[in-house]
Amino acid sequence: MNFIFLLTGVFLVFGIAFLVSNDRKNIKYKRILIMLAVQILLVYAMMNTNIGLTVITKVGVFFENLLAIADAGIQFVFGGMVNEGATTFFFVALLPLVFMAVLIGILNYIKVLPFIIKYLGLLLSKVTGMGKLESYFAVSTSVLGQPEVFLTISKQIPYLSQKRLYTICTSAMSAISMAMVGAYMTMLEPKYVVTAVVLNIFSALIVANIINPYDVDEKDDLVQIEKNERVPFFQMIGDSIMDGFKIVIVVAAMLLGFIALMELINVIFQSAFHISFQTVIGHIFAPVAFLMGVPWTEAVQAGGIMATKLITNEFVAMLKFGTVSGELSEKTIAIVSVYLVSFANFGTIGIVSGSIKSISEKQGNYVSKFALKLLLGATLASVISGTIMGIIF
Repeated sequence: MNFIFLLTGVFLVFGIAFLVSNDRKNIKYKRILIMLAVQILLVYAMMNTNIGLTVITKVGVFFENLLAIADAGIQFVFGGMVNEGATTFFFVALLPLVFMAVLIGILNYIKVLPFIIKYLGLLLSKVTGMGKLESYFAVSTSVLGQPEVFLTISKQIPYLSQKRLYTICTSAMSAISMAMVGAYMTMLEPKYVVTAVVLNIFSALIVANIINPYDVDEKDDLVQIEKNERVPFFQMIGDSIMDGFKIVIVVAAMLLGFIALMELINVIFQSAFHISFQTVIGHIFAPVAFLMGVPWTEAVQAGGIMATKLITNEFVAMLKFGTVSGELSEKTIAIVSVYLVSFANFGTIGIVSGSIKSISEKQGNYVSKFALKLLLGATLASVISGTIMGIIF
């Protein structure tokens, strides 16, 4: 039965992507099948073997320890503001992002991250058959996040073809930054967050090979990584702290606005139609959730969460998911959790197009033109990741 839902989920993605494909005759079927096979093997290895389960558990514990360390700074600055035994999303999930940003800054400064990203990108290129630039970017965006990742290839962005530009933007919207991983782990099971990070790298490239197939000439396939001017160590620490705090404030402001807006829409729908907006969009997305492997009895609830992520952002959806996950099966929790771990939503379109435009106005304008197709591609990538996750149950 799980194999049937794997087929229905993949065929759903392929069918939609095929309809909007830029070049149906040149879809890279071999690459797609190889990446799907790799995803299936990775999920089975991570979830059904002792080594895989041990690695995922260790990663989860590692991030839990980092959050505990981050809490020392939070308690020193804000201690006493929250009643004993109580928790708030701002303190538990958002403020640790400051410490995570510092760690990433240090690892980047001492050249550990650039080394890992470079060679993982080369390995990914060998496995997927994609260009070195696309593979480098798929890995780096899963570590650095937006908009910083675009700065690492700023010299090449003005000269990229429109097809290559679409691929890197899809990767950017389908991945999450390592700074966000700890925050997500406070709302979702860590093992699903870790699995989603890995799956999304391949899922974005799979969708790109359907919607946006192309080959790269080897002489054009160069990765020119922009090197930032090296600043003193403690200046880098200070800059990383401020960058992390800016993320906290931006996410908090987005949540304040989006959650209040969703509540307003729910009130209007309840008053006018005696049904919540969540239920309406849940029914619309229910068939998608069902084809991904969610039991039909839970498809409306799952669909509502999935649609909430698309319309608002993943944080709003994760918070909503936390209120209903106790009523859902483990399979549904796994599928929806993996689906939620990405930046595929309307708000991210502005971040991506704005980041590109700050480097090249011409390329930024082009990204704005294919914005909806970009959002569709990133959402379909999340559907693939969620579907692959469902096959182990």
